[in-house]
Amino acid sequence: MAAVLVGQFHARDAEGRVYSVHEFEESNATGDLVKTYKLAIGDRVKKTDDNNFELVQSGVILVRDPSPVVAA
Repeated sequence: MAAVLVGQFHARDAEGRVYSVHEFEESNATGDLVKTYKLAIGDRVKKTDDNNFELVQSGVILVRDPSPVVAA
């Protein structure tokens, strides 16, 4: 099965640079759903906990930005 885009969010590194992270879902060989993460430019991202991620190639730590609050 192909990976399906299920979410997008922004994350920042220690220097304040903003990265657009895409969240994908796909099934593995046993049929379980697995989430994977990539930057919009294609670099792989590893989730370390709920709000922290690491760029696989460079080891840069990213922190997920809180979701924007929309006034009603």
